[in-house]
Amino acid sequence: MTPTRRFVLIVPAFNAGRTLGKLLEGTQQYFPADKIIVVDDGSSDASPAIASEKGCVLIRHEINRGKGAALQSGFDAAMKRDIEAVLTMDADLQHDPHSIPEFFTAFASGAFDILIGSRLHDMRGMPVHRKLSNIITTSLVRARTGAGIGDSQSGFRLIGKKVLEEVRLVSAGFEAETEFLIKAAARGFRFGSVPIRTIYAGEKSAMTNVTTTINFIRVLFHDY
Repeated sequence: MTPTRRFVLIVPAFNAGRTLGKLLEGTQQYFPADKIIVVDDGSSDASPAIASEKGCVLIRHEINRGKGAALQSGFDAAMKRDIEAVLTMDADLQHDPHSIPEFFTAFASGAFDILIGSRLHDMRGMPVHRKLSNIITTSLVRARTGAGIGDSQSGFRLIGKKVLEEVRLVSAGFEAETEFLIKAAARGFRFGSVPIRTIYAGEKSAMTNVTTTINFIRVLFHDY
């Protein structure tokens, strides 16, 4: 990251104490601690303490409100600063901090308003049910928006400030990430992709399949 460019990292975290510290250590070679916003979404473990120990900016939800709500809290905090863009990463170590410079480089081209870390170019190591889910949901979001969205379920994203000025999340859960893409596409923002590694270590997903699927369908067919 060059000093002339202004970015903030947003990490939603819910009971991520096992992985959060390692993630923050990896990201701090690209972001100073005061430009990392950890949104603790009602954790009952050491997540908020870890964020504070690393010197990051900590926002706390007293109760678990959902990933969408955590992201919007992070966006609101970031927009109070002099920024060009925000980068979002999940706290579970599925996103490799070493990919961060590729987002900066792609954004610096001026060709994109939103960059999505895409795992679909190489899905080796991804569980079969995740492969099917990601392929199907991305295809549906592409059909819904008509935009070249690389991996609709990836939370590794760089989002320009002008997008955040026009797009605000209403959904509180995981479906909010789909809502964001649909709203951004409807406003004509430009999408790009950054190839990222697929990292899974057999961890249990935080998503509940039935509820997540129902909410995804509801958002997909909502008139924004």
